[in-house]
Amino acid sequence: MSRLSNSFLARSARLGSALRLLCAAAVALGAAPTHAQDCFQAAAEYQGVNPLILRAIAWQESRADAAAMNRNANGTVDYGLMQINSVHLRRLQTYGISKDKLMEPCANIYIAAWHLRSKMNRYGNTWEAVGAYHSETPSLRDSYARQIIAILQRWQVMPR
Repeated sequence: MSRLSNSFLARSARLGSALRLLCAAAVALGAAPTHAQDCFQAAAEYQGVNPLILRAIAWQESRADAAAMNRNANGTVDYGLMQINSVHLRRLQTYGISKDKLMEPCANIYIAAWHLRSKMNRYGNTWEAVGAYHSETPSLRDSYARQIIAILQRWQVMPR
């Protein structure tokens, strides 16, 4: 997988993940736009990630279904539009975010943007970071990144 171009994924200042999560939680709990479509742009700007990547993840994860909820074979549950996994609930609950809150589209998008930002902090501005949104297992990560690339290409916002 290659590095993403700076023009494709936005750069942002690197803050500690705890501070970013706290800020994302505050926004998700009350200061975010009310419509999911507005939330993609606002959440992306807030976390310094690309809104098109967030939209493609929403399409890949749930086909943009805000009510999506999936039980996984390993016993975890994926919640909402962006399919936030229940493994994150303990940490999210320390910031007042419950599984019910994850079913609210805008909150879900903000948390997804935080999650993507945390992967970018680890992997850099790369497709590996995008793929790690789904899994850090290299084969799963790379396959997921290719799926996101394919969505962006179908939408004609990324060259083939």
